[in-house]
Amino acid sequence: MPKQPRIVLASHGDALLAVAVLAAQCALAVFFPERNGHRPDAVGWTLLVVSALVLTARRRVPMAVMIATVLTVGPYHALDNLHVAVVPASMVAVYSLAVAGPPLRTFPTVTAVVGIMASVMAATPDRHAVGDMLRSGGWVLAMALVGEAVRIQRKYVAAVVERAERAMRTREEEAARRVAEERLRIARDLHDLLAHSITVIGVQTSVAAHVLLADPDRLDRTAVAGALDNIAQTCRDARTELRATLQVLRGDDERGPLPGLAGVTDLARSAEAAGARVELAVAPGADGVPPAIGAAAYRIVQEALTNAVRHAGGGTRVRVGVSLDAEAAALRIAVTDDGPRCGEAEAPAPPQQDGRWRPWRAVAPSGPPQEEPAPAGYGLIGMRERARSVGGTLTAGPSAEGGFAVAAVLPLGAGGVFAGGPA
Repeated sequence: MPKQPRIVLASHGDALLAVAVLAAQCALAVFFPERNGHRPDAVGWTLLVVSALVLTARRRVPMAVMIATVLTVGPYHALDNLHVAVVPASMVAVYSLAVAGPPLRTFPTVTAVVGIMASVMAATPDRHAVGDMLRSGGWVLAMALVGEAVRIQRKYVAAVVERAERAMRTREEEAARRVAEERLRIARDLHDLLAHSITVIGVQTSVAAHVLLADPDRLDRTAVAGALDNIAQTCRDARTELRATLQVLRGDDERGPLPGLAGVTDLARSAEAAGARVELAVAPGADGVPPAIGAAAYRIVQEALTNAVRHAGGGTRVRVGVSLDAEAAALRIAVTDDGPRCGEAEAPAPPQQDGRWRPWRAVAPSGPPQEEPAPAGYGLIGMRERARSVGGTLTAGPSAEGGFAVAAVLPLGAGGVFAGGPA
């Protein structure tokens, strides 16, 4: 059976307070001089006890406790019982109402209570009633002011605690955001590095395997040696960049310089070694852009060349253009290829006697080993993130000529100033 919820009628603190008020009122009713009313009779004692016991609910329903107190204290005074005896219950009830707030409810209620007390005491024949009324009303008003002060102080402390907690949450969220950004940056670096290197190595390995299998009797040892040398050089370059990335992961302060546009020539040479025909055009002074812009441009060109080699096949002409837009104070990058993106794939053919690359079509099982189609990856996403990280934009998609085009615009920052002069 499901566990039934436990109903708490009163907290231990409120119960103890009600008992203490009851003890104080009984002591006043027994020992206080009879100059402002007579000793309580049976009805008076009942009203006196009830006025104290209702205080057990003062935190949960302060307004209801205030009404119950008026309904018990009013008749108690009207019967001309010892008036001072029920003052503690009235003070606690008013204090609880003021602490609960709001002031727009507390002070009109206190005014009504004092008015009722004045009306009741004025109707009694006791000549001390007026003085008792003034004293009792003063105590009630004083407790209302004390309760309001406590409410304001608690509200202020709660606001301070909330601000501290909000600041702590903000710091934690900022730390988590920085960690996520760093992880994303490292993921982009690893993707760009490994995707480029593995693609180039895979293509060059296919070339070497094809040379070995196509015509063993006329083995072109120079071509095989060149392909293997290119693989070795690609591995060395990948190891260097991977070491720099691992230094970031290990928190090493001795980090190497960021890759920049000066390394685009090496990227083009690596793509050519994989069978592409690269036409590179870098504007004079472009290698003097800020390091962050240069690193983003380098990675965008790297990924675009990797995609061209992987998807377009050998013999594909790839045009890489890097220019400075003086009017927009931005660095513009354009990478286009004329290779296929769907249908019959092309792969690199072995170098012929004239040293040129010629495309071949994968239509026979006797051709070089084919690389399995890569699943949808993070290349285009990473390039867009690279561009956004420096405030730029990037577009990528099939070109009108049938190939694929990547275009990026990277702003140079305030004033467009770079090492080669103003943009």
